[in-house]
Amino acid sequence: MKSSFYNYTLPELKDLFSNHNLHLSGPVKLYNWHYKQRKFNRCTEDLAKVSQSFILENLSFDLPVIDFVQLSDDRAVKFLFKLHDGKKVETVLIPSKKKYGICLSSQVGCAMKCSFCHTGLQGLERHLETHEIVGQLLAAQRWLTENRPDDDKIATIVFMGQGEPLHNFDSVRRACEIFHTQNGLCFALDRITISTAGYLPGLLRWKEEMPDVNIALSLHSINTDKRNELIPINARFPVQEVLEVVNAIPRTKKRFVIYEYLLARGFNDSESDAKSLGAALQGKRAFVNLIPFNPFPGAKYERPTLPEIQAFKATLDEFGVPSLVRITKGDKILAACGQLNSKEKI
Repeated sequence: MKSSFYNYTLPELKDLFSNHNLHLSGPVKLYNWHYKQRKFNRCTEDLAKVSQSFILENLSFDLPVIDFVQLSDDRAVKFLFKLHDGKKVETVLIPSKKKYGICLSSQVGCAMKCSFCHTGLQGLERHLETHEIVGQLLAAQRWLTENRPDDDKIATIVFMGQGEPLHNFDSVRRACEIFHTQNGLCFALDRITISTAGYLPGLLRWKEEMPDVNIALSLHSINTDKRNELIPINARFPVQEVLEVVNAIPRTKKRFVIYEYLLARGFNDSESDAKSLGAALQGKRAFVNLIPFNPFPGAKYERPTLPEIQAFKATLDEFGVPSLVRITKGDKILAACGQLNSKEKI
C-alpha cells in the first residue's frame, strides 16, 4: 500500500530514500516541486530513473476531495473535504485585504464537548493524519489559484477548525514542521498559530517538542464554574494549572500568548468578568482576542450587543491588557469561530 508523500517531514523523507539506497537530492526536489512550486503532476525533473520508479510504486500524492464549497459575501470560503475513508472535515479560508488565513481542522469532530462550539456536538470520530492536515491547505490553495488567480495568497495558518489540536499532538507537530520547511511551503513560525482549549497533556509536551509557533489559549472565563460549563475539560485540567504551564512556554519579541475570550451575553460578559480577566492577565505578555459568540443551530448562548462588547474591552484597557474584538467573517455560512460541524450543511 502506498504511503502519502504529504505525511513525511523532509528529514523523514530523506531517511526513507536513504533506507532504499536512493540519492538524497530526491526529497529536496520533491519538496520544491510539490510545495514551493505548487505542482500536482508527477515530478520527473532531475530525478534518477530508479528514484522515479520508487516514487511511483510507493508514494501517493492524493489530496482530500472537495465535497462541498460555500462562499460568503465577505469572500470567506468554507470547504467540506471528503477523506479516504469517507469521513469529512471543514476548512475555512478567512479573507484579510489581498490575502487569506486558513483555518485547519485537526480531528474529525472533537472530544472536548465545549458548550459554545458546534463541533463539540459532533463528538470525536478520529484524529487526522499529518497528510490530511497538510492536504487541507494544498487543496484549498489549488481551489484559490483556479478560482481566484489574482487573489490566491494564503499568508497565515491557524489550527482553529474542528478538533483539539493538542489532542492530536504528533500529527499537528509534524504538519507544522512541513509548513515551515525552507525547501517547501516556507511559512514563518510566527505565521502559524495553534489554539487549544487547555489540553494539559499536550501543553506539557509543547516546550520540548513543538516548533516555535504561536499558541492561543481558549480561556473564555477565569471563573471555575463558568469555565467548567464552557470547557468541560476544565474539571480535569483546571485553568490555573493550564495558565501556569502556558506562561512557562518560552516566547520571543514577536511571540506572546494569545488568549481567546468568547463573549456570551449574560453569561461571561459582565464588568466583574472583565475585571477578573484583567486582574489575571495584568502585567503578563499577553494579548486577548475578544470573540462575540457566533450562533449555530441548537446553541444555548446569545451574542452580546456592540455596546456590551465595547464596555468589556474598556474594562480590560483599564488593566493595561491589550485586546482586539475579532471581526466575524463567514458566519452566514457557519464558517466563523465555533460554527464548524462536518455533519451539517446550511
